[in-house]
Amino acid sequence: MIHLASNSSSRALLLNQFNINFIQKAPQYDEEQIQTKTAKDFAYIASKGKLESAIKEFGLETPLLTADSVILSANGELLRKPKNIDDAKRILELQSGSSMAIISAMHYKTKDFYLSDVSATYYNFNSFEKEDLEAYLESNLWNGKAGGCMVEGFCKKYIKSVQGYESTAMGLSVETLIPWLSK
Repeated sequence: MIHLASNSSSRALLLNQFNINFIQKAPQYDEEQIQTKTAKDFAYIASKGKLESAIKEFGLETPLLTADSVILSANGELLRKPKNIDDAKRILELQSGSSMAIISAMHYKTKDFYLSDVSATYYNFNSFEKEDLEAYLESNLWNGKAGGCMVEGFCKKYIKSVQGYESTAMGLSVETLIPWLSK
C-alpha cells in the first residue's frame, strides 16, 4: 500500500491500471510560488515540495508518492495548469498542429528508501478541430491538467507521433516506479 499525495484523477487511474494499492490524499502545497521558467526544474521543485509537505502532514508510516507535470511548448513556453477557460484555449491552441514535451517528476519515499525521477514524453499533434476544441473547453476536463492536455482523452485522436511513456504524459511514470515498490 502506498499513499498517493496528489489529487490527480489521472495518477489514480494509472495506479489502478497497474494494480497498485493506494490511498489518496494531497498535502497542502502552493506550486504558484515556484518562479523557474525551466520545465524540468518546475516539475522537480513542485513534486519535491509536495513530498516535503506530505512528510510533515502524513509522516512515512505509509510510503509516500508525489508527482507533478508541466508542458514545454515548441516555442519554449512553460505551460502550466490553465487559470481559466480563456487561458486553456490559448494554451491548447499553442499545442494544436505542433510539438511539445510533457515533463513529469515523481518522488517515492519510504522510511528506508528514496526514489526521484524526472521523465519526458514528446508529442507531435495534428491540428485540433475547432468544434472538438470548443466541446473540450466546455467540458472543463482541461481544468487542473498541465497545459490543459489530456493525451488519454481529448488529445488522443490528434497524436501524429509520440516518443516516451503515455503514463509519463498522464503525470506519473509508473513503469519507472514499479521496480522500486518492493524496496
